[in-house]
Amino acid sequence: MAHRFLSSTNRFSARFAFIFTVSLSCTYLCYSIIFCRSTIMTNRGYEGRRCPPSKNAGGKKLLGNSDNCASLEVRSALDETAAQRGSSDLRDQTKAPATSGSHWTDMKLRNMSVAQKYGNKKLPNALIVGVKKGGTRAVLEFIRIHPDVRALGTEPHFFDRNYDRGLDWYRGLMPRTLDSQITLEKTPSYFVTREAPRRISSMSHETKLIVVVRNPVTRAISDYTQTLSKKPDIPTFEELAFKNRSLGLVDTSWNAIRIGMYILHLENWLQYFRLSQMHFVSGERLITDPAGEMGRVQDFLGLKRIITDKHFYFNRTKGFPCLKKPESSSQPRCLGKSKGRTHVQIDQEVIEQLREFYRPFNIKFYETVGQDFKWD
Repeated sequence: MAHRFLSSTNRFSARFAFIFTVSLSCTYLCYSIIFCRSTIMTNRGYEGRRCPPSKNAGGKKLLGNSDNCASLEVRSALDETAAQRGSSDLRDQTKAPATSGSHWTDMKLRNMSVAQKYGNKKLPNALIVGVKKGGTRAVLEFIRIHPDVRALGTEPHFFDRNYDRGLDWYRGLMPRTLDSQITLEKTPSYFVTREAPRRISSMSHETKLIVVVRNPVTRAISDYTQTLSKKPDIPTFEELAFKNRSLGLVDTSWNAIRIGMYILHLENWLQYFRLSQMHFVSGERLITDPAGEMGRVQDFLGLKRIITDKHFYFNRTKGFPCLKKPESSSQPRCLGKSKGRTHVQIDQEVIEQLREFYRPFNIKFYETVGQDFKWD
């Protein structure tokens, strides 16, 4: 009897110990799961509260860290800008220089501010490579009002005069840009520089090239007018343009004449770039229809058409379109005094001789680029 009682007691104790052990294990397991989940959620909450970054952190360092707050701030700033863009409308104006597109000005300023804080200096995605006295300054000033474009204001002359300084020096000249923005620079002499296409191609095979062309006779006269304003004692236009005017022998060694032989320079570029990588702007249409020409430039650069006819008015004094003033300015934005200056008077017979000289070059140029600029 006593043996049975002890046996029953032992079995009860074993069962109790087993149940207690299982219960304790389950309790520990549940506690661990709850505790770990709480810790994870707490850490995530803490990471979400770690913004903003330290004031001492540089923009370049911030962009290098994919989990930091810089990228969130950039997105926030751009989202705010986009919201403002959606809530504002351009003001249509009929008289110059009335205010127009103030919200795009605000957007441009905001993007510039964000880019300066968080952007990087990059080699240019696109170049305005020519031509001199064709309208390159106008294209630069017009396109740089686009919020997704950041452009160098001065001409760096890297690929013709300063190439030995190296790409790091060249990159250092560029404005800071975000990944969504285009970096742009212009140097008109690139188009006639023999080494420029090869050098630019070495930088990037995908660079987009903008060439602003103009009636080569008008361009040569404009070029001469500019030189004459700086050197009043130079020979006459006729003396420089011809080796023998009576025989109609044009002096192609004179730079003002040589630049206008566009097809010869273009053939050099086509050895390194596809024609689809080049966009040709008509200097004449840039005056008569600036919005249309800039619309095509924006398309070529893959940009939304933001620059429209509402941004321009025609300045009768200069004979050239100007940008309407933003609300933050008391003056419209026109090109400098050297732009739109009155050309020197050239004998009509001289003009006709030069037209005849350029005609075969123009025709070949039209055929190559697939556009008729109607210079003849």
